[in-house]
Amino acid sequence: MKVFMSVDIEGITSTTDWEECDHNKPPYAKFAEQMTKEAVAACEGAIAAGAKEIVIKDAHGSGRNIDISKLPENVRLIRGWSSHPYSMVQGIDSSFDAAMFVGYHSAASRPGNPLSHTSTGRPLYVKINGQIASEFMMYSYAAASEGVPTVFLAGDKQLCEDGVKLYPDLVTVPVKEGFGGSTVCMSPEKSLKMIREFSEKALIQDFKKQPIKLPESFEVEVCFKEHTRAYAMSFFPGMELKDSNTIIMKTDIYFEVLRALKFVL
Repeated sequence: MKVFMSVDIEGITSTTDWEECDHNKPPYAKFAEQMTKEAVAACEGAIAAGAKEIVIKDAHGSGRNIDISKLPENVRLIRGWSSHPYSMVQGIDSSFDAAMFVGYHSAASRPGNPLSHTSTGRPLYVKINGQIASEFMMYSYAAASEGVPTVFLAGDKQLCEDGVKLYPDLVTVPVKEGFGGSTVCMSPEKSLKMIREFSEKALIQDFKKQPIKLPESFEVEVCFKEHTRAYAMSFFPGMELKDSNTIIMKTDIYFEVLRALKFVL
């Protein structure tokens, strides 16, 4: 079994403030260590379920957060950014059996995490076909477009609840819950235990029976905090102004959605 894993930091156990996610700030190091530990725990669960090859995309900030020396030997790590529109799942293709997401967070405008955002801090929200789109939604759809089912998600409680609405058989581990600018967090050790246990559970289920479906067409709506950004990005091919802060586009091709969002966000 070949598994793809994307790992972010704002949805890991305990991150609550932006300084904890910024490699230039003093608090960052211990949270990057926890990000690594959660990735390792998910790998251990996947290996216990029979994964022979695991590819991880380090999907936060610089793309250079995970300590590669801590990873099991059958894991390859994608560091940095190629600028491919697949972005946080760069490297995924139809050769993978399943996709896993660790350390993911709620979407911009969703209150489930003090660090809620979608790709950057610029949009007030991003919608795909009228639904608030998280990074998890964007990139699990990318996996689906390659025929790869998403089976596991660890992150904040609200995102996990939203994820199950997208994929009823998704196995989730909600490691924290946001209330305004605060978080209520699971103990780091318990989160590692649960990630290890439930990632194995996700991969021993008969996930291949699950249909992989994407919408037949896509309407993308991005509402920016600054109207000047909306005006500038309305000139991207296919985009148009909906109102002073909002741009929209329509397409039948999901790759075009990711290409557009890569540039306008």
